Amino acid sequence: MLKRCHELMFAIALLCATCATPAREVAPTPPMGWNSWDAYGLTIDEAAFKANALELTKLHPYGWTYAVIDEGWYMANPFGDKLQNRQYVLDAHGLLIPASARYPSAAGDQGFKPLAAWVHAQGLKFGLHIVRGIPKQAVQTNLPIAGSSFHAVDAADTSDLCGWDDGNYGVRDNPAGQAYYDSMLAQYARWGLDFIKVDCIADHPYKASEIRQIAAAIDKTGRPIVLSLSPGPTQPEHAAEIREHAQMWRISNDIWDSWIFAHNPPKEDDFPMGVQDIFVRLQPWIGQARDGHWPDADMLPFGMLAPNPGWGKPRHSRLTLDEERTQLTLLAIARSPLILGANLTQLDDETRALLTNKEVIAINQTATDNHPVGDLPAGFERLRVWVASGSARQGSRRFLAVFNLDDKPASVEAPWDKLGLPAGNLVARDLWKGDRLPASDRLKAMLPAHGCALYAIDARHDGR
Repeated sequence: MLKRCHELMFAIALLCATCATPAREVAPTPPMGWNSWDAYGLTIDEAAFKANALELTKLHPYGWTYAVIDEGWYMANPFGDKLQNRQYVLDAHGLLIPASARYPSAAGDQGFKPLAAWVHAQGLKFGLHIVRGIPKQAVQTNLPIAGSSFHAVDAADTSDLCGWDDGNYGVRDNPAGQAYYDSMLAQYARWGLDFIKVDCIADHPYKASEIRQIAAAIDKTGRPIVLSLSPGPTQPEHAAEIREHAQMWRISNDIWDSWIFAHNPPKEDDFPMGVQDIFVRLQPWIGQARDGHWPDADMLPFGMLAPNPGWGKPRHSRLTLDEERTQLTLLAIARSPLILGANLTQLDDETRALLTNKEVIAINQTATDNHPVGDLPAGFERLRVWVASGSARQGSRRFLAVFNLDDKPASVEAPWDKLGLPAGNLVARDLWKGDRLPASDRLKAMLPAHGCALYAIDARHDGR
C-alpha cells in the first residue's frame, strides 16, 4: 500500500512538471540519431543518405530518430581541393540549396522538401548541417534577401570569417542580418526540417548574436526545429545564454576514434579529441543536462568510417569494443545527445548490440540527478564513477557506472556508500552482461583496460 502511495505521488509530481513545461518542447529528452560526417564527410549524396536512413529505421524502435546530412550538401563538387573549387549552389536570394546532381529529388525549386517527406514517411526526422553566415558568392553578386528590402551586402560582415571554413562571411547583428536568417529558416521549415546543426558558432569563435538571430528565426517559423551548436568546447560562462536559445551545444572539439589523441589532460584547442577526453569536458557541465537542453559530447565514431570520413582515411573505427562501450555508457549516464557516425549500411553485429540495449538508452532518456562521484577510495586514481537516479516511474532505482581509464585491467572493490550509493546490502544487475549480482554490501568487479561496467541498483537492502 505504501509503495502504491509513493507511485501515485511520483505520478502527480510528474504530471505537474509536465503542466509547467512550455507547450512546444522541442527536445524533451536528449536527441538520438545519425549524422553523415564521420563516414561520408562532405560527400554524402541522396542515394547514400537514403540507404543509411533505411538502416536507421531498424534502430528507430530503440530511440534513434534523426537522420542528419552534414556539411557539403550544397556543393556541386565536394571533392574540390579548395573551398572555392567546390561550387556552392545558391538560389536567387543567396540561400544555399541542394546540389541537384547529388540530390536528384531537389531538382527545380523543390529543395529538400521531397527528401524530408520521404524521411518522415519512414518514421524518422530530417536534419541538416550549415556553417553560420552568408555565402561569399551571395555577397559578391549582392543578391536580394527574400521577404525584405535588404541585399546581401547589408547583412554580411566581411571582416568575419570562420577560421576553418572560409565559404561564408559572418552575419551582422542588424535588421538585414536577421532578415537573412529569417529567410533561411523559413525555407528550411517549408522543406520540413526537424533539426539544424550550426557550425563555427559555439566556440572559436562564440557568436552570441548569430545564435540569437538563428533561434529567433526558428521561432518565427512556428516549426519545432532542434538547434544544435558546434564546435566546442563551449565555455561554461556562456551556459545561461546558450541554454536559452539552443537544445544542444558541443562541449568538446571533435571526438574521433581513439582513446586519447594529444594531451593528457586535454588542452582547450586539442583536435581531434579522444574518448578519455570526454570525462574532462563533461565536468563543467554537471547539472546542465535537463529541461530540454543538452550539453553535447559529440558523435559516436563507431563501426565503419567510410567511404570518405570527415577526418582521416577510410577505416573501421579504431576504438575497441570496450572503448565503444565506455563512450556510449558515459554519454548515456551523462545524458548527452546520442548521434551515430557509422556507415549504417556496414554496421557490425557487435556495435549494433551496443546501440540496441534498451536499458542503457533508457538511462540516457529518463534518468535524473546524473553526476560523477568525487572523493573516491584509495586505489581509484585511474577509475571514474558516475551515478544517476531512476525516473519517477522507476521509484528508488539507482544506476552506477564505473570506468577504468587505465591501459591495463583493474580490480574494483568498494562499499556502495563509497561509490555514491546507500550503504548496506544492495542488489545489482549488470546492464551490459545481463548478470544479476548476489546481494552484497559492496561492489566487486574486474574491468578491462579502457572498459566499464554499468549497473542498475535496487535500493532494497534485504537482497530480495
